[in-house]
Order: sequence, then C-alpha cells, then structure tokens
Amino acid sequence: MNLSLLEILALLGAVALVAARWLPAAARPRVTIAAGAVFLLSALALCVTGIRWQLLPVVAGGVVAAPLAFLPLVRRRSRWWLALPGSLFCVCLIATGPVTAWAFPVPVFPTPSGGFAIGTRVLQWTDPDRPETFTADPRDRRTIVAQLWYPANGPADAPRAQYLGRTEDEARTVSEALASGVGLPGFLFDGVPRARTHAIPDAPVAVEGGRFPVVLFSPGSSGVRTQNTAWAEEIASHGYVVVALDHPYDSAAVVLADGRTITSATVSTSDREADDRLADDWTAIRAADLSFALTRLESLRADPLTGRLDPGRVAVTGHSMGGAAALQAARRDHRFTAVINLDGYPRGPLSPMLDQPTLALTQAVTPATDPRYLPQLTEVLTRGTATNYRLTIPGAAHLTFTDGPLYLPPVPSIVGSLGRAESPRVVAAASLAFLDSLLRKGSSDLAGALSAYGELKVFHPGNGR
Repeated sequence: MNLSLLEILALLGAVALVAARWLPAAARPRVTIAAGAVFLLSALALCVTGIRWQLLPVVAGGVVAAPLAFLPLVRRRSRWWLALPGSLFCVCLIATGPVTAWAFPVPVFPTPSGGFAIGTRVLQWTDPDRPETFTADPRDRRTIVAQLWYPANGPADAPRAQYLGRTEDEARTVSEALASGVGLPGFLFDGVPRARTHAIPDAPVAVEGGRFPVVLFSPGSSGVRTQNTAWAEEIASHGYVVVALDHPYDSAAVVLADGRTITSATVSTSDREADDRLADDWTAIRAADLSFALTRLESLRADPLTGRLDPGRVAVTGHSMGGAAALQAARRDHRFTAVINLDGYPRGPLSPMLDQPTLALTQAVTPATDPRYLPQLTEVLTRGTATNYRLTIPGAAHLTFTDGPLYLPPVPSIVGSLGRAESPRVVAAASLAFLDSLLRKGSSDLAGALSAYGELKVFHPGNGR
C-alpha cells in the first residue's frame, strides 16, 4: 500500500472506530477509546509532519466515524439502522486512502544488482561557443545541467539522494512542472518528491574498477534528467558512469545553480508538418548538448572523476525524443561508440549513415498504432554500417522505459503491464546486455542475450535482416 507507520496507524484507528460501533456492548468501550486515541494521535502527528492527500479521506472517515462510535457509550439506546448508512459511508471514505496511495505511491526504487555502491552529483556547464536560441538575448549562451551516477565507495548507512532534485524544494518544483505538462494537478504526485534513491550524494569514487565506460542520456520531450533514475542506478552499479542531461527550455523545469528555474518553452502548434519541423530542430539542439557534455567530461580537471572516465568507451542513449537525439548525436560525433534508443521515433536527416552499433528498445508498434514509426526506425537500422538490433518488449508502453511505472497508476496503456518492479528490471537488463557486449567485451552471443527480454530483430550491415 506504500503507507508510512503513522499512515497505517491512522488507517487502523479509523477502521477500528467504524468497527467499534458494531462490537458487543462489553467490548465496545475499551475498543472505542483505544481506537479513538490511536486515530487522534496519529492524525495529529500527520498534520504536523505533512499529510498526503491520499490520507485525507481516511482522516475524514475517522472523524465521521468517531461520533457514531462514541455515542452508544453515553446513550444506552442508539438506533443501529441510522448508524448503518454512516458506517458504510465511512468505510468507503477510508478505503479510498489505501487505494489512491497504491495508485499514486511514493516511488520505491529497486535495489541495484551490481557490485558497486552508487554516488551521484550534479554539474552545470555553459557552452561559450553556442548561443541560446530559445531567448532573444544575443549574449545568452547555452547552459546544460548534468547529473552523474557513478561507482562509489560509501557507508551503507549514508543518507540517500533526493529524487527529482538536489533538495526537496527542487524536487517539488520539478514534480509540479511535470504534472502541469500533462495537464494534471500537482497534488496527485505529492509523494514523488518524498522519494529517496539508492545513490549517495557526492560519495567518493570507487577505488577499484579502473577507468569506467560512460553512458550519456537524454530524456524524453519535456522530460528531466532524473526521469530514468532506476535505470541509471542499475547501470552505474555495474561499473559505468551514467550522465543524464536537463535540456533548458525543453525539460519541464530546470533549476540552475543560481536558483533560477527555466521551464519548458517547446509548444506544439497542432499542425503536424510544423510540429515535425520543430521537433527536428529541438532534436538537433539536444544532439549538440550531448556532444558538448562529452567534451566537458573529457576535459574534467580537479574533479573526483578526473582520469577515471574511458573516452574510448562511450554510449549515447535517450528516451523518446532523447532517443532521437542520441541517434543524431552518434551520426555527427564518432566519439560515441554505441547507441541505445529507448522507444524514440527517429527525427532529422537520415544521413550520414549510422556507423555505431545501435539497440532500439520499443513497445509493440503496429502500422495501426503508428504508421510512420516502424518504417522510419527500420530504415535507420537497415542503413547502418554496424550490426543493429530492435528489441520489442512484450507488455511495454512508452513510459515503461522511464521511472513512470514506479509512481503512476498501473494502467497498461500508460505504463505497460510488466509491473512496478519488473519494468525497470527488464529495461535495465537489456540495456546492460548490450553495453557489456559493446563496451566491456561481454557475451559474444549478444543476440541470444537480448532475446531473453523480448522479440528481437537483427539488422546486419548490407542486408537489413
């Protein structure tokens, strides 16, 4: 149910108040007084510590149930047939609490399976050579924010990193912006900023492991750098440095080091051709951001990761529009040695040909659901000069490839049908099989390893099969 101890006590107290009205007369006083005390104290404590909206119906149900429970203690005769509708109403109210807490939980991140602890920190870089095209100020230069997850040494009891931001205030700003971007009230996701991940902020870099391969990540349209935290932590725990970007004026909300918050300025026009041109432009900006981030990583000085990154083993990845940006970045920049596209429709020019091995992880797509997606993706993978792979994950939806299943209602059309624990596991495991094979000389049977996670199609150079 994803409830805290205080929330469980409030729930149990409210339920006991409803039940007390229907107990035998001898047991009723003690149960009513005990239930009332538990409910009152836990409800007051929740009001002090911060009550989630999911618990408001529980509190309301308990408040309504209290007079129904206490009245028979002071009046010998009470009309049960009047109390029955009230009790049923209270039960319905109270039941709403755990149901909504289950539908909109505080996300619980799966424990990474790798051998490394995980550190995380946030960096901000400004490109002096690139104007910011989203503003009219000619002096404004493109700034990006990057979050790193890396193999670390850290005590098991160290405080864990906040999800969605460096602080809870930043996390709430980002959470509200994400909700607003999809037309939902921010309170629905008030549990998300409460979440903690497995990474340790600013933990020392792991002494062992030598030089680590690097995986750059671009989020989906209006997405944020933390949208794939479960995926990033799993990969980092296996000895990679994952670097995810915020793209200002594209990401829902980006909080800069000086405290400014930049919200998304990418607005569709409802004209398909115009929107395609805009998306191509935004994808190109993201691709340039990815290359710039790699340049800054290569030139790190006086940094804990200086000398620990392997510039010869770099994958570029992304979800949705970020996946399209990863494909474009790889075409332009041959420092990237492998590509993972998480359910992204390819955008922009299809030339030059893609030279890097590419894995496209997708949901099940048919001409009926999207007549353009498969032909475009197939052309990209077919024309590549390396062996490429498309892996269709059964039961996946577009948001399966993000942290969405951890905190969104489990509606298959939204987050898929794999489940909250299985969704991040499958996506990360398939990604790791590809990364290990390409960047660590892992399994020589990559096709066999990938086939364990879904329906695989292999595109060999020259024949597209």
